Amino acid sequence: MTSLLLRLHVTFRPPHHHHKPSHQPAIKCGPRDNRGPLYKGRTLSIEAIQAVQSLKRAHLKSPLEMDTLLDKTLSRLIKSDLIAAFNELVRQDQLILALKVLSALKTEEGYKIDLNIYAKLVSAMARNGMGENIDELVKGVSVEDVVSADGKGVVTIVKALLAADKADATVRVYEMLREGGCEVDDYLGRVLSRGLRRLGRKDVASEIDKELGRVVEGGLEKVGA
Repeated sequence: MTSLLLRLHVTFRPPHHHHKPSHQPAIKCGPRDNRGPLYKGRTLSIEAIQAVQSLKRAHLKSPLEMDTLLDKTLSRLIKSDLIAAFNELVRQDQLILALKVLSALKTEEGYKIDLNIYAKLVSAMARNGMGENIDELVKGVSVEDVVSADGKGVVTIVKALLAADKADATVRVYEMLREGGCEVDDYLGRVLSRGLRRLGRKDVASEIDKELGRVVEGGLEKVGA
């Protein structure tokens, strides 16, 4: 009987719920397609990570097998994942594969060439002793690509080419600007003039100085002289 009474008087206590502090950040909702966030840094989407791994495996195959695997892998990626894969391959100095991705990226409908991407590739090629590849890369850039690029992209690729000691490629970019009817602003003019003088192209540097109304005497620039 005592046992029965004890069972009847047992008080049910619901589980205690610990409330999270209100200062914790709220969960952000996004597209419900199971795709991870894509950032400009080292955090890649799952698709981009898998693509990089597949491309590196394909690179170990025979040329025919490699091209087949590359086409199969790259054709599944959207533009943002192609760019992410490209950036990661450049970071790992997998530059041949990065060029393959760049070629696929250029075939994307409505894609506009980003000279900042080219500049990143130029810098990576320079540190890996791929000077000839830099020349070929710049040859693939058209006047329209340079003219339609934003000012920052032009300056970035010019600086990358000068840092890589690629005088002829730098002159080519300058000539495309002129051919496209673009005016070189003072900042870009200074970068071009100083860089080309250092690389022995004083003729083009003097032309740029004249265009901007500068006279260089004894290493000093005089504006409006």
